[in-house]
Amino acid sequence: MAASLRLGCQGIVRSFVTGLRSRDRGGGFRLLHATERLWGAPSVQVCMPALSPTMEEGNIVKWLKKEGEMVNAGDALCEIETDKAVVIMESSDDGILAKIMVQEGSRNVRLGSLIALIVDEGQDWTQVEIPSIQISPLPSTTAATSDVTITPQKGPSQPGKLGLRISPAARHILDTHGIDSKIVVPSGPRGIITKEDALRVVSQKGETEKRAVQPTPAIQPAAVAPVTPQQHVSPAVGLQRPSEPPMSIPGKPPAPGTFTEIPTSNIRKVIAKRLTESKSTIPHAYASTDCDLGAVLKLRRELAKDNIKVSVNDFIIKATAVTLKQIPEVNVTWNGEGPSPLESIDISIAVATERGLITPIIKQAGSKGIQEIADTAKALAQKARNGKLLPEEYQGGSFSISNLGMFGITGFSAVINPPQSCILAVGRSRTELAIAEDKDGNPEIYQKELLNVTLSSDGRLIDDELASVFLERFRTNLENPINCALL
Repeated sequence: MAASLRLGCQGIVRSFVTGLRSRDRGGGFRLLHATERLWGAPSVQVCMPALSPTMEEGNIVKWLKKEGEMVNAGDALCEIETDKAVVIMESSDDGILAKIMVQEGSRNVRLGSLIALIVDEGQDWTQVEIPSIQISPLPSTTAATSDVTITPQKGPSQPGKLGLRISPAARHILDTHGIDSKIVVPSGPRGIITKEDALRVVSQKGETEKRAVQPTPAIQPAAVAPVTPQQHVSPAVGLQRPSEPPMSIPGKPPAPGTFTEIPTSNIRKVIAKRLTESKSTIPHAYASTDCDLGAVLKLRRELAKDNIKVSVNDFIIKATAVTLKQIPEVNVTWNGEGPSPLESIDISIAVATERGLITPIIKQAGSKGIQEIADTAKALAQKARNGKLLPEEYQGGSFSISNLGMFGITGFSAVINPPQSCILAVGRSRTELAIAEDKDGNPEIYQKELLNVTLSSDGRLIDDELASVFLERFRTNLENPINCALL
């Protein structure tokens, strides 16, 4: 009987397969397609890469390929805004772009997050298998309930390995009111806690405190107004003050006294983090000097006659590189325990962009001529403003120069860019009158153009004497461009 049952089952399966194949000959389904529809097409996962050493998250600026489009290894997939620039991400596999998991315009995508799926050529990309670890957008939650007790609500799961995602405005509100973010149910895309979520919990907390507080005649002031969720009473004098200004509601005209949230770019976030780190961990020392630009301006006019256009900043870069070659003790970085001497002289130049300050690097500046430095600096500055710098064009550097003279700044002190040891701040040149003797020994008055520079140095690596020697040698090199081989 068992043998008969086994033969009967085999016959049913054989008939099912034969039926599918016969339908395939008539233009219907194929057995392969039935398998794909049950399990989905296998895929290659494309995750958010680390495009700079300090990158922790990125923004998807634009997808350069569409779903269903053929992709070859090396093709440009999308543009990603890192903490430094907008970088083109290239595909490392061949296949078909089956699914875009993170749409363009998405911000603060953590490293390692799944952003796209690629399947092999010939597979049905519309039936791609979606990994179970992918977190779906959460539905919008309803308005606050009448329950006055704030308890964690059960809803869609929070992001797992990617950590809790909170918008800057929501984080500020929760920190201000001392609320644990774990009890907030997120309603934003990809499980982000939005400011509306935070305001809802704050409102619930305010209702709870309002109902819990019972006034007692012994301590209740006679003229104190009732406490609202946006106010609290000082225990000393019973005065009321708002805890924070209200936020404007998107899509509605702003009310008086409200503020609007402005998204912060990744570059701004990293600048804030690195400046705070630099000023709090590096002992800054400052030294200034004035340089006479007479010889440099004269040489510029001579070069302009030969159609060689260079700026004063190009001479400053070259003079810095020559000085670092003469005093290699300054061409060092901090490795956490002490100095690390550098073999190459790579000058970082600060460039202001719409997204923030970025420092592209002129590599091997000591071996470049003044015209080559000028051409390189112009090209890097333009790429920085367009957000097209490659990672190797802004990572590293041994010495930084920040020039604010074109903005009318006479002199300033710059913040060191770690792990570098120094940064040179360059101000605007000024004209002064001076007295000198002519060839006959008679005094005469003449004009000279002076440039103020300030060296910010790491006191752990550069002592005051070494900083003074460096500045003096730099001034000599800049004031004697021909003798010091600045060309």
